[in-house]
Amino acid sequence: MIPHNDLASSDPTLPPAPTRRKRTFGVYIGRFEPPHAAHLLVMLEALNSVQKLIVVIGSARAARNPKNPFTAEERQEVITAMLLEAGIARARLLFVHVRDYYYNEALWLSEVQRGVQHFTRGSTDVALIGHVKDDSSYYLRSFPAWEFIPTHVVSPLSATDVRRAYFEGPLDGGGLDEVRGMVPPAVHAFLDRFHATPEYTELRAEYDHLREYRAAWADAPYPPVFVTADAVVTRSGHVLLVRRGGMPGRGRLAMPGGFLEQDETLLDCAVRETHEETGLGVGVDLRAALRGSAVFDYPERSLRGRTVTHAFHFDLGIGQLPLLQGGSDAAEALWLPLGEALSSPELFFEDHHAIIENFLMRG
Repeated sequence: MIPHNDLASSDPTLPPAPTRRKRTFGVYIGRFEPPHAAHLLVMLEALNSVQKLIVVIGSARAARNPKNPFTAEERQEVITAMLLEAGIARARLLFVHVRDYYYNEALWLSEVQRGVQHFTRGSTDVALIGHVKDDSSYYLRSFPAWEFIPTHVVSPLSATDVRRAYFEGPLDGGGLDEVRGMVPPAVHAFLDRFHATPEYTELRAEYDHLREYRAAWADAPYPPVFVTADAVVTRSGHVLLVRRGGMPGRGRLAMPGGFLEQDETLLDCAVRETHEETGLGVGVDLRAALRGSAVFDYPERSLRGRTVTHAFHFDLGIGQLPLLQGGSDAAEALWLPLGEALSSPELFFEDHHAIIENFLMRG
């Protein structure tokens, strides 16, 4: 799973780093959603200690949502622009894009290592830039071969603050005024341009929907924990999916599934939702096709709130693909070839791609 490096700060009581020769490579890991003024200061400080900075951009190849509104390519472009604006030569900047792996930490570590090694080509003169601020900084201990250089930048600013101002400001762009003091000019220019796009309009609508959704539960005596059941249904090299018709995640691909009702088991819920959302024929016996199940409970897997899902894998064997008809809150039901599904995480809602991948890539 990608670390959430929103806060670029450090312990002000630490002494300044001793003078040392420049390392060949520095590695700075974060999501940069979006990059802000403190990120820039950390990068500039790092470039005083290293010859080339490898910026590892997390949450790559994910569908846009209010927490991950910008593609990795957009973030790379704007990070480059803000550093060029600060007088840094483009040749000193290198980039690695890394997916989120919510349920397989080893795959995330491997992807970071491979991406960095593509540039270092066996060099051991590598330093990791960062700050151990809390448990979310655990990843800094996961690369023992790289020297750790702590940042001495101190800032309370976070990308969460920037996103909140950006999406909660007046629709006419008033939020950009507040954002201006949080980000470098190049980032502000990008956010200004993005504000005029259809993507911003859709993200803003989803942001408002999620705020209203969470507000409905704000007075509960305890923070709610929602329980859902989902179905990974396969047949003849295809996986059964729905395209979401409403918020959140409108237009994204998802497993058929939904919230558990009071009078049903988790398996019953997964079967019911599959039939309701896909129109899968009543002659298809899903229970007889059950091949496995697992719980997926990454705490931040859903922006709606704490949501635990129980997913079931049903394998219908080989043969003709049953006819489908989208129903319930699904805009469409479809059979997608496994190769296309597994290679396209950016098409999927929340962690649904990771859940499908978990079942289909097991031994």
